[in-house]
Amino acid sequence: MNYSIKIIKAAAFFMAILLLGSACKKLSRPALGDYPKDANPPGGPLKFYAAFDGTTTNPLMNAVDSIRANFPSSNPLTSVAGISGKAVQGKGLSGPAIKYPSANDLAKASSFTMAFWEKETGVPQSADGPQFVMSLFDKDYWHNSGIFLLFDHTGAGSTADSAAVTLAIKDNWYVFHNKDRIPKIYDQQWHHLVFVYDETTSVLTTYVDGQALTGLSKDATKNSGLTGPLNFNLANVSNLVIGGWNKHAGLDGPTDDWIKSFPGAIDQFRLYGKALSASEVQALYNSKL
Repeated sequence: MNYSIKIIKAAAFFMAILLLGSACKKLSRPALGDYPKDANPPGGPLKFYAAFDGTTTNPLMNAVDSIRANFPSSNPLTSVAGISGKAVQGKGLSGPAIKYPSANDLAKASSFTMAFWEKETGVPQSADGPQFVMSLFDKDYWHNSGIFLLFDHTGAGSTADSAAVTLAIKDNWYVFHNKDRIPKIYDQQWHHLVFVYDETTSVLTTYVDGQALTGLSKDATKNSGLTGPLNFNLANVSNLVIGGWNKHAGLDGPTDDWIKSFPGAIDQFRLYGKALSASEVQALYNSKL
């Protein structure tokens, strides 16, 4: 009797399993939908992008960024009309800057491109000092900056129609002075500025409003200290600063009074982990991106 009950129970158990399996087969997985593909997937060439646009009523949070800063404490700049949507306006020569936790995986890149729109307040005067536009924090260098860009003053040769500029990459300084000065960017109008370092040539190419600057000397195009791939030390690269240098974002680095923040407006700031082609730079300019 007990043996028969065990057989019946076993048969009932297996029947339940079969019925459950049959029911599961009838269930179909719901469709995921036709979602658009990410135009900038992780690991893609666009490593960092800040459009500074948004719909919030809080102007200190008016940004759409690939990495969110801590608003409003890390974004004390003013939201203004940009070349496309909104932009950020610096708060004078000693004002604060925006601090981002990183530039994604830019430090892994062998080549790179920096592209942005800028609108200066005028020609920086000698007494004002150089204005720092950005900095990539990097502990490998005495100034704690793996990349920085500064706009220089009249004492360095800047005029209303030509700007003395310095771009440093891994403490190799590309200097745009004398005949290499960058045209137009101090005329208080929006201009698109692009710097492209190509590991295959070890050459820096500079574009203004979609056009490459020609006839530049080696001071502004090739530095013997930087050849081939960038090869940043990933462990020492962290924050990205826009609108100033390290001290303006509360980061380690020189604190001298002559180091000024950028008082002008910045829009559509991009960092790529590749060397953009001339046609790609032209497309950014034409699209006001």
